[in-house]
Amino acid sequence: MYPRIALYAAMLAFAGLPLYVHLPRFATGELDLSLAALGSVLLVIRLMDFLQDPLLGWLADRPGAPRRGLALLGGVALAAGFLGTFAVPPPAGMAPALWLLLTLILVFTAYSLLMILFYGQGVRLAATVGEGGHVRLAGVREAGTAAGILLATALPSLLEATGRAETAYRDFALAAGLVILLASLAMWPLWRQGARVSTSQAMPNPRDLFKSPRLRFLLLLGFVNALPVAATSTLFLFFVEDRLALPALAGPFLLLFFAAAGATAPLWSRAARRFGTRATLLTGMALSVVAFIGAAALGPGQGLAFAVVCLASGAAVGADMVLLPALFAMAVDSENQPEGLAFGLWAFVAKAALALAAGILLPLLDAFGFVPGQENTARAMSALVVAYALLPCALKLFAMALVLRLPSDATEQTVRLRGHA
Repeated sequence: MYPRIALYAAMLAFAGLPLYVHLPRFATGELDLSLAALGSVLLVIRLMDFLQDPLLGWLADRPGAPRRGLALLGGVALAAGFLGTFAVPPPAGMAPALWLLLTLILVFTAYSLLMILFYGQGVRLAATVGEGGHVRLAGVREAGTAAGILLATALPSLLEATGRAETAYRDFALAAGLVILLASLAMWPLWRQGARVSTSQAMPNPRDLFKSPRLRFLLLLGFVNALPVAATSTLFLFFVEDRLALPALAGPFLLLFFAAAGATAPLWSRAARRFGTRATLLTGMALSVVAFIGAAALGPGQGLAFAVVCLASGAAVGADMVLLPALFAMAVDSENQPEGLAFGLWAFVAKAALALAAGILLPLLDAFGFVPGQENTARAMSALVVAYALLPCALKLFAMALVLRLPSDATEQTVRLRGHA
């Protein structure tokens, strides 16, 4: 079961964070869109998600919902969306921005559906694993996620390095399609396992979720904590190529970042079992703050120092990837909440953070005169540094303040984390 879960998580990772890493350069370079136009496209998609993700969660929670069929539909749509975005040019007469909007709607709708189904099924499968099932599944899932992010983020750069620069994004889409196929086949037997006991056959009510103070607080924490990573992911390539003037090292830097996240994920889990969830989260967040401050001080050519920043910030992300989803899953399970709706909201807050970062920061950089790949003024470069490093630092400090206010019932969750691998 665990290899199947890891592979499916890796597949979903292709459509998450890496898209926000690649889209700015792809849209401005291949489609000739402005940063402001790209930001507008992403904001429109997130407005759609505001209604869509909870609705998809409600759909997944319907009594007798065909999870296998929904997963198959989502996999086909995700593959088609990737190909449309990166491999198929806009039809004659259609504006590139409109084509990008349509194909990304397909990608993100499919991603939302599959993520909701997958995380909801994780709640069900945890019951078949035994004590500590949520944490064990979270560790496997997030290790697969880190591997998928690592591959998807680095793949276009690796393709370019092997002399396939002209077809790098097309080949990236084809590789994504292959991973989607393999992961869908691997996950197929697991969709019918772990049926959850329910005392009611009534349709799930979204209002019941918001009656839980614990779930409301964890959703807020998840959103605020995702904002710094969303900002740095959106602007990563610009910072490396235009601030550090090291475009050839963008791929290796990304490899370092996500390798650090994946390698440290089990270490953060062990630390949580020994020292408690709150202390472990605060340690990871403090490491992020140090990394952001270090990045703000860097200038052209300082590749070695930025490699250290990538290692530190990647390690910090490892804590977020393991502990926050596990805390949320345990809260959903212990309160017997509808997992589809719950993870529909979890998906929404995560994607809303990415969209807000892109939808606000990209037009702001455009307003300050920043142009990717060209000579920029000191004012424009200062705006890039603030957006990439200093603003995320402030947001992470806010997230740390929220962690300090974790509800008292988090003590029970900490005991569970301590007691099980």
